[in-house]
Amino acid sequence: MELFGVKFAPLNVPLERRLQTLSAAAWFIVLAFGDVLGWLLTIFLFLYTGTFRYLVLLYLVWVYYDRDTSNCGGRRAVRWLQSCGWMRYFCAYFPLKLVKTTDLDPTRNYLFCSFPHGILSTGVFGAFATTCLGFEDKFPGLEPRVIVLEQHFKIPFFREYVLSMGGCSSSARSINNLLSSKANNPYEGRAVVLIVGGASESLESKPGKYRVLVKRRKGFVKIALKNGTPLVPVLSFGETDIYDQYYAPVGSYVRKVQDYIRRIVGLAPIIILGRGFFQYTFGLIAQRRPVTVVVGKPVEVPKIAEPTEEQIDEVHEKFTKSLIELFESNKHKYVKDAESTILETDL
Repeated sequence: MELFGVKFAPLNVPLERRLQTLSAAAWFIVLAFGDVLGWLLTIFLFLYTGTFRYLVLLYLVWVYYDRDTSNCGGRRAVRWLQSCGWMRYFCAYFPLKLVKTTDLDPTRNYLFCSFPHGILSTGVFGAFATTCLGFEDKFPGLEPRVIVLEQHFKIPFFREYVLSMGGCSSSARSINNLLSSKANNPYEGRAVVLIVGGASESLESKPGKYRVLVKRRKGFVKIALKNGTPLVPVLSFGETDIYDQYYAPVGSYVRKVQDYIRRIVGLAPIIILGRGFFQYTFGLIAQRRPVTVVVGKPVEVPKIAEPTEEQIDEVHEKFTKSLIELFESNKHKYVKDAESTILETDL
């Protein structure tokens, strides 16, 4: 039913779908406001409770003591949290799907380079931070580690959630540590998942568009060369379709403000356009549209302790070609207007 331009959801929606919507909403709240909620909970427990304030003090001491964990391989992921009902309903909401195009050697470490970022990197979270899409069945022996903004590991309580889902810091030190060390038992190798475009790329997210920041991003190639780690192109088809946003063109006053705030806090301020619980026209919940994460073939990289600019450029060009080939060979399966849709890499 549509009234005054607002498209309402039917009243007889099955409970299963209601639970899926609730799970997607809860995930958005935790991911988008986790930093703020973590500090608010800490302040509340410290100022307005009795015994708990002393426990909070002890916990803050622990946070300081544990401050380097995210740079040193993180923690062992909590399996029950990765596979709980909340995560299953969340993945089923869109739904999310993980597709592999080739087998990977379970004894090696890989750098999964994912595009596009979208608004909240929904596909990457479902594919690599939960067990619901069958990552371990598709890539047995590999331990997934998702790279997350370093600032999240400084937030009380929220950091525990991120670490429990297998998250690690986005610092160069952290990524080097993951690629150069052995995985935790019972795994033999690692899949370190990096969303290369970062927060800047989220500002380019629009339904039906695939704009990725890869041309001027070469740091990930340098890290791969130093460790001799294969680069694996990963594409999340449909990632940019689940949210729209108020799009500010490059050079506009609004974009300059967005970029300024992003440089300070690490997050891009975005006016998102999603849906609500009982209507599909506006709100903060992602639209119910499929997202398919496709893992491509690895690009072999030589190990060079101090790579030159020419060597970095050579591998970067090879990876970019592989990324475009992955997009072109799969877009007809997962993109509606495939013929006119291209992967824009020259941003």
